[in-house]
Amino acid sequence: MRSVDRRAFLQLTVGIGATAVLPRLANALDYPVRPVRIVVGYAAGGTADVTARLVGQLLSERLGQRFVVENRPGAGSNLAAEDVVHARPDGYTLLLASGANAINATLYKKLDFDFERDIAPVAGIIRVPNVMIVNPSFPAKTIAEFIAYAKAHPGMINVATLGNGSPQQVFSGLFEMMTGVKLVHVPYRGGAQAVTALLEGQVQVFFGATTVMIGYIRSGRVRGLAVTTAQRVDALPGIPAMAEAVPGYEATDWLGLAAPKATPKDIIDLLNKAVNAGLADPKIKQRLSAQGSILNGTPADFGKLIRSETQKWAKVIQAGTIKPE
Repeated sequence: MRSVDRRAFLQLTVGIGATAVLPRLANALDYPVRPVRIVVGYAAGGTADVTARLVGQLLSERLGQRFVVENRPGAGSNLAAEDVVHARPDGYTLLLASGANAINATLYKKLDFDFERDIAPVAGIIRVPNVMIVNPSFPAKTIAEFIAYAKAHPGMINVATLGNGSPQQVFSGLFEMMTGVKLVHVPYRGGAQAVTALLEGQVQVFFGATTVMIGYIRSGRVRGLAVTTAQRVDALPGIPAMAEAVPGYEATDWLGLAAPKATPKDIIDLLNKAVNAGLADPKIKQRLSAQGSILNGTPADFGKLIRSETQKWAKVIQAGTIKPE
């Protein structure tokens, strides 16, 4: 997950206290009676961390107990997932699940857990779109032109990613698989380094989070060729969706809450209702919509998303040479 600046964080959290005036969700459960952990597989300050803190505060307001974010970065977010999978299934340890968990299910061969089998979906929160960008000097101005250029210059186009198995690499891998082009993967430690490399001409293309890339696009420092969602995004209305040129293409990151597998259904349902109530609040919806599209729905809906994403990225990983670092 990409980092967001302090102003964005403040914009996301300002006004959440107003939700306290809403009635606390009534329930017959003796839950929660003590603080609840939300384990995040990324460092503080990124989109995942900010989203977890936002949702934690929403849940605190509605359920009358502290929901505390615990950052456990490492092993491509597998450390956090392992922590939650093996936690007591009592509702007091939750995971901020992400697209990386669906990718890792195939990417890592020796995990001591099966993410889809060993977690209980609670609630989807948000989908985070990416945008395919190039340097303004790059010859292609459309996806069709990019594909034609790439096929005419095999092995000559470098694509920046945030490491082996990162969402950026599987997004570009899906693009290669669906178009028949071959790109050269060049990993970087962070989005800032990847964009700098693109601006300096060391790489020719990058799939970056729209929330981070929008400033570069509007300033003309980079050219956006397509967003990776199925439809265009409101923040970049002049940039087409990839599916307009590559039918069926869709590649987004996502965030949601999950719990250990045997967590009681009534606790999961209570949490799901609380999350959805928060996401429906106009002020919260507006702030999260700046990051992507809201995911409302039941635990089963979120489970369906996890299954479909796991299957999608398994095909991409198995078709290419994507391996964990």
